[in-house]
Amino acid sequence: QVQLVESGGGLVQPGGSLRLSCAASGSSFSANAMGWYRQAPGKERELVANIISGDGTNYADSVKGRFTISGNNAKNTVYLQMNSLKPEDTAVYYCNADIPAVVGDIFDRHLEVWGQGTLVTVSS
Repeated sequence: QVQLVESGGGLVQPGGSLRLSCAASGSSFSANAMGWYRQAPGKERELVANIISGDGTNYADSVKGRFTISGNNAKNTVYLQMNSLKPEDTAVYYCNADIPAVVGDIFDRHLEVWGQGTLVTVSS
């Protein structure tokens, strides 16, 4: 069973920094893509940033220049360095992976997996 384990959320003051980490387990294949989404109260889940293997990184306009995504494909890990945090960054952040995996007797080239979510609160 493929699982994503996240860590690094918490409470931070405006202008501060946090680093989120996510590690995938349960698959011996390198992920096609890994990234971070977030969902604020009353809002839809949105892409924050992702890394697509062989294709680079993508960022939401609202976090460009403040957040940096990085990862280790060999270890199926992804990190999100968040600087200059704003109150509007407050949300539950979810790790997401598109990863090849064997599910039962079937090889799924693009299994989508979500982490359990970690809360980031930006407040003074």
